[in-house]
Amino acid sequence: MMKQPMFNFSQTYIEHGYIELTIPPANNYKMEPNHLHIWPRGEFMLIALPNQDRSWTVTLFMPLVKFDELLEGNANTIKSFFHKNFPDALQLIGESNLIEDFSKPFHLVSIKCTKYNVGNKAVILGDSAHAMVPFYGQGMNAGFEDCRILDEFIHNKGLDLEEALGLFSRTRSKNAEAICNLSMYNYSEMRQLVTEWSYIFRKKLDNILYWIFSSKWIPLYQSITFTNITYSECLQNRKRQNLILRNIFCVLLCGGFTSFSWYTFWWKQSR
Repeated sequence: MMKQPMFNFSQTYIEHGYIELTIPPANNYKMEPNHLHIWPRGEFMLIALPNQDRSWTVTLFMPLVKFDELLEGNANTIKSFFHKNFPDALQLIGESNLIEDFSKPFHLVSIKCTKYNVGNKAVILGDSAHAMVPFYGQGMNAGFEDCRILDEFIHNKGLDLEEALGLFSRTRSKNAEAICNLSMYNYSEMRQLVTEWSYIFRKKLDNILYWIFSSKWIPLYQSITFTNITYSECLQNRKRQNLILRNIFCVLLCGGFTSFSWYTFWWKQSR
């Protein structure tokens, strides 16, 4: 594909990597099943996902330089790091399992490109077209969605194959780029923002507005994960919602300031 004229391609590695650890099935009952568990620590984080055999896949995401520091040390260095930052998770993983599984980190890359097809001869889908970091959990879903949309273009649009592939390439690339950007952003949200009061407040406010207005106000996560709204439209909706809330808070702030000023003036005049 890269030999074709007018083919744009970008590949971005982030300065963070990951390793995978395991919580054995014997400790399954100690955590709420069927949930994603997160240990946000600002610069890095640990997450745990349940498996069907009642074990948990635990992933440590962290700057590569921090992994290098730990790997240059010994087993006690790694244990001390977990005792300090993830003591409850360490109890579930077990010190021996931790040392056995701790290894060199895997790298994380984001790939964006356009266009996806060469006439009617070839088309790329999924990770070959838009590999993304895993922090929105949409990599596989985006690949399946590629298949669904391409199938619709080929069979339901009355287009010949080259037209269908061209339309898919033109319309899909902007949405794939949107979810790649969202996935990158969500890393900082998961490891840091979830601990901030402003994030928690916005999350609760979004859920209240979603409950009241239903289809008129869909939070970003719900629209990405549980609807067929395109990724780029989800981003536009989020920007629109941000603008609405910003304007409402500005009006409330100005109204409060005006009311306070008027009350202060009236109080002074009445004395």
